[in-house]
Amino acid sequence: MFAVIKTGGKQYRVKEGDVLSIEKLEALPGAVVTFDQVLLIEDEGRILVGNPYVEKATVTGEVIETYKDDKITVFKKKRRKGYRRTKGHRQLLTKVKIAVIYPEGSGMTAAEPAESQVEKPAEEKAKPRVRKSQVKEPSSAREKAPVKKTPRTTKKTENKEENKEN
Repeated sequence: MFAVIKTGGKQYRVKEGDVLSIEKLEALPGAVVTFDQVLLIEDEGRILVGNPYVEKATVTGEVIETYKDDKITVFKKKRRKGYRRTKGHRQLLTKVKIAVIYPEGSGMTAAEPAESQVEKPAEEKAKPRVRKSQVKEPSSAREKAPVKKTPRTTKKTENKEENKEN
């Protein structure tokens, strides 16, 4: 038995026991996730095709880990113009082990995950990043004594002054 599911804007052909790397899901390791967008199910020669999804069909899996994929390099260039840009990107992925395929919905229902299973954003991540140029100093720090500028002296002006003294 296999099924074709849709998640993260992509389609995956899955069997029970498969381990998938899919777009990041907001779930902690060990949490049970339910995929209700099942496009096709094949069971011993019997094929169920959805329009667009198979009604009442679900696929459940267990989250193993959330990780970053290998880094890719994006390089842009326009010849003879001196234009070159390099960027890197690491996609966040979730590794999921497919547990059971339910063709007629005879199992778990798609419900909200428990609070303990949903990843809560850290307080540090919620704070906006502030550049040094955006930080305003208190008014007392701005009211410093004016800086005294000393006149610049060069070798020519020093030589002229020495000649005048002689």
